[in-house]
Amino acid sequence: MPWDRSRLPAFVPAVLVAVIALVGLGLVLTQHWRRGAVLLGAALLVAAALRVAVPAERAGLLAIRGKVVDVLCYSGFGVAMVLLAATITRGSLTP
Repeated sequence: MPWDRSRLPAFVPAVLVAVIALVGLGLVLTQHWRRGAVLLGAALLVAAALRVAVPAERAGLLAIRGKVVDVLCYSGFGVAMVLLAATITRGSLTP
């Protein structure tokens, strides 16, 4: 069976999330921790959106548990990271 262009390869969603997370980690390592943390949270939110939109057989490494559990965990941790990064204003880590 020839490769169908309309079907998303199974590795693409996980690679997209990994690229966003790596950029965020790079920002954290270069002492832009707030922007990096927001990007790490955004990577989790993108993972949640992809887990909703992409069928289970195409979700690849994003499918860990059931769809509902995955979406709740990804979105919950993503929102928590973005909110924490946005609301922490004092301390030694402030640029």
